[in-house]
This record gives sequence, structure tokens and C-alpha cells, in this order.
Amino acid sequence: MLIDVNHIKLTLNGQRILEDVSLHMGPGEIYGLLGPNGAGKSTIIAALLGFYVVDDGDLQLFGVRHGDPVALRRRIGVMPEQAGFYDWMSADQYLVWYAGFYGGLHLPAGELLCLVGLGDSGERPVGQLSRGMKQRLALARALVHEPELLILDEPTNGLDPRGRREIHDLLLQLARERQVGVLLCTHLLDDVERLCKRIGVIDRGRTLAVGTLTAVLGQGGAALRYRLRMVVVPDAAVLPLGLALRYREGTWWHVAVSAEAATRLPRLWYELIAHGWGLTVT
Repeated sequence: MLIDVNHIKLTLNGQRILEDVSLHMGPGEIYGLLGPNGAGKSTIIAALLGFYVVDDGDLQLFGVRHGDPVALRRRIGVMPEQAGFYDWMSADQYLVWYAGFYGGLHLPAGELLCLVGLGDSGERPVGQLSRGMKQRLALARALVHEPELLILDEPTNGLDPRGRREIHDLLLQLARERQVGVLLCTHLLDDVERLCKRIGVIDRGRTLAVGTLTAVLGQGGAALRYRLRMVVVPDAAVLPLGLALRYREGTWWHVAVSAEAATRLPRLWYELIAHGWGLTVT
């Protein structure tokens, strides 16, 4: 296993951030880590990288428990959501400089830039690149040392549909041909549907569900699936019979409606509103 995390807990500054998180991922797998802002995704990544020591539970990377964090990080490529660069460097200069932390480039800078769709931008200063181009450069940076595991936070932000598809193809190729594992944090269902065989949903520091996208979002065994936008955040404990919460993303709630409840949808929405749910159905 690349990642083997079982029921970890983590407290920071006296506040429990992770309450009960489990995550299992093997080589060649693209795993989607989903959850609303503040759910604990960034904290999980930091714990995987050895920046935090968990209070309880078991965390292993590459089959190693309590390994040298620096040595483990040399086997991991990371693309954070906010990727800082030295804007005065050219793209190829930046990759050469960054690769120095790992003993040098495994591929020529120009070849690596071509891999992420920046083949004609190597001599341009990073400060002149668009947001989408910087996203591509951040991915190239994560690949400079040929990692066994990629941790990517919103990797297709700022890319147009064609650009997203090109990055999808690259990640699928890395997983298939090189058995690179990819832990993907994203809010874009297009990313998840195309890339991920399994997803894990976390909220408030807990793993809520793990499985295929279809199973987790409730399409299997449910007559209908709705996305509800909340004006008032509801209490999930008062869900009417036949309605199941599958995934929460900020004020958006994905719910599954059973076959029986689907026969009385108007009454179902009335019950929700009566319980104080201010919602718009889409």
C-alpha cells in the first residue's frame, strides 16, 4: 500500500481537527478525497507529509510506520492549491532550480514542460504565465523527481476544458504505465468522474463514506439524486424518512431519495422546509 491510514485523530492548538479518518490507496490508483472547505483535507495531507504527528490511530506510507519524513517526502510529489513561484525565473530555470533539492532533474526541463503542455513556454518568465499555465508548471514541479505518489490539490483549477482533459490524460497515463498513485483533492465532479475509481468523503474531520462515485453519491439503489442548495444550513438529524445525505460541499448538499420517497416528492420538500431547511432544488 502507498497510503494506509486507520482511524487517525489529530489535535492542533487544543482543537480536535481530525476525529476519525481512514484512507487506503495502492500503486496505480487515483483516489479522490472530497469534502467541504474546513473538512480537514489539508490537515490530512500535512499529516501524510510528516508535518503533524497524529494523536491516535495508525498512519503508514509505503508500508512504513514512523519513517524518516524527509526520506518519505522524496518519494512524493506535491501540488498545493496555492503554488508559489519565483516570477523572475523562466519556467525551465525554475524546474532546474527546484529539482536541485532532489539531486537534479530525471528528465530534461524541456521534455518535462512538454509533458504538461508547456513545451513552447520554457524561456518565458513565470510571472508572464497565465493562471492555467502556472497550474501546469506546478504539476511539472511535482514530477521533477519521478515520485511514486502524487498528492494534488485542485490540479485543474484555472484550466479550460481542453486543458483539464490533457491533465486527465497525463494522470491516467502515469497511473497506468508507471503505477504512480494519485491522491486527488478536487471540487470538480468532472475530475472525479473521469479519474477516480474510488473516493473518500470527509466532513468535520471524519471519514463519512468510501467507495465508487456511484455508490457514495447514492445512485445505486436510489431512485433519484438531488443537489440542494441551502439558504439555512440544516440539521442532518432531522432528515425525513427516505432521504439520505451522501455528500456535503459547503452550502450544497447531495442527497439520495429512495424509490418509496420518490413517489411523494412534493410532500418530502414540504417536510424539509417545515424542519427549517431553506433550500433551492437543482
